[in-house]
Amino acid sequence: MTATIDHDHDTGPGHDSGPDPRRAAPGVRSRHGVRELLVRLHFYAGVFVAPFLVVAALTGLVYALTPQLDQLVYGDRLSVERTGGATVPLSGQIAAARAAYPEGVLASVATPAEPDGTTRVVLDVPGPGERQRTVFVDPYTGEVRGALATRSGATPLTAWLGDLHRDLRLGETGRLYSEAAASWLWVLVAGGLVLWLGRARGRRAASVRGALLPVRTARGVRRTRGLHAATGVWLALGLLFLSATGLTWSQYSGERFGRLVDAVRGDAPKLDTRLPGAAPASGAEGGEHAGHGGDGATADAAEPAEPGPAAFDTALATARRAGLDGPVVLTPPADASAAWVVAQKDDVWPVRYDRVAVHPVTGEVTARTRWADHPPLAKLSKLGVQGHMGVLFGVANQVVLVVVALGLVLVVLWGYRMWWQRRPTRGDRAARLGRVPARGAWRRVPLPVLVAGVPAVAAVGWALPVLGCTLLLFLVVDAVAGLVAGRAR
Repeated sequence: MTATIDHDHDTGPGHDSGPDPRRAAPGVRSRHGVRELLVRLHFYAGVFVAPFLVVAALTGLVYALTPQLDQLVYGDRLSVERTGGATVPLSGQIAAARAAYPEGVLASVATPAEPDGTTRVVLDVPGPGERQRTVFVDPYTGEVRGALATRSGATPLTAWLGDLHRDLRLGETGRLYSEAAASWLWVLVAGGLVLWLGRARGRRAASVRGALLPVRTARGVRRTRGLHAATGVWLALGLLFLSATGLTWSQYSGERFGRLVDAVRGDAPKLDTRLPGAAPASGAEGGEHAGHGGDGATADAAEPAEPGPAAFDTALATARRAGLDGPVVLTPPADASAAWVVAQKDDVWPVRYDRVAVHPVTGEVTARTRWADHPPLAKLSKLGVQGHMGVLFGVANQVVLVVVALGLVLVVLWGYRMWWQRRPTRGDRAARLGRVPARGAWRRVPLPVLVAGVPAVAAVGWALPVLGCTLLLFLVVDAVAGLVAGRAR
């Protein structure tokens, strides 16, 4: 719900509405002052933030379709025709990959997530950046299907589109844009809901129907406002979800979220990869996001010799006996005092994220973390990320994201159209755009609301620093504009 002036008594485009009986009288504090303040905040936030939301929606829409785009572009490497039968031992597949691509160090191996998928042999290769080389092997024949420069398991196309959605490929400036959009999205949605649902309660039609459906007989700005607001109500839950999950891994708000998780001990349990009796070593303990491709291990400065392909068979067999079914990622020991890490990598509901540490000599499980033992906050954060990316519920998840993204674009366009429709068209009052909500609404807000609201807004500004800074900037600019306009009179 963006870029809208939501006064209750419009007479349509080209006409001025008379005095609004619901508007608080000058100097009188009432609940209507709260509404006027929300109208002004919703209007300005919509006007200035809506372009960022459109960009985020469109780039997110494309990113949600990356599984299909990857198949279209890299299908010959990602998929095989055979979908059943005996497979070549993992050691044979790795040996074939290393024979074709001997350069680099073997970092991890990921088994196929689907019967028609390829095994991914990930190599750390010399060069700048975080990119690796992933070799794709047919698990049924051992044939090497090709290789790609990947990043955390993502293909070049997915990585490029991910950067586009995250920061428009503009670095720090783009990250600020993205965080600003996510920070303001929930404010716009919440404010729009309050304004529209409050208005719907006063309509003659049933309040639920009045809130969910626009009036079909309405014309002009009333029709546009109905489409804008009712669509926003239908999308509200999805938009709030995207805002919240996007903020959890943003740069500044994400850091605040991390503090909260630490304070309540909501972190995912770490897998102890140290061998029994071994002294702690740098990088020996892998966390949830450590290592390459989320495999749970971090390379140490003193790396051991690359293990032979047969060692992967042993580690995989141990993990299977321990109950780790489905797709897994196997990571060799980070150093001589560390164990193998085998981690389930099934992001589709019901997810599987158990991990085990396997002794490189005895082949025994030395430690384990279970998804069922993760704290609720860690689970919500992990699942939220997968849902935000369109992975958690497969194609259904993608469809929902596409609908929400397209709906958000329509809501923004209707908001701007409403602003244009509300412009005065009489010869003596002609204007290019609609009227701007008047200043000073805060003076008509009840004192208890004002006293409670100021520290609440300050707390939100601390938790969401980009939101707080941009809101403060708006207040300063608005105050200066008010002073300039006052002197010009």
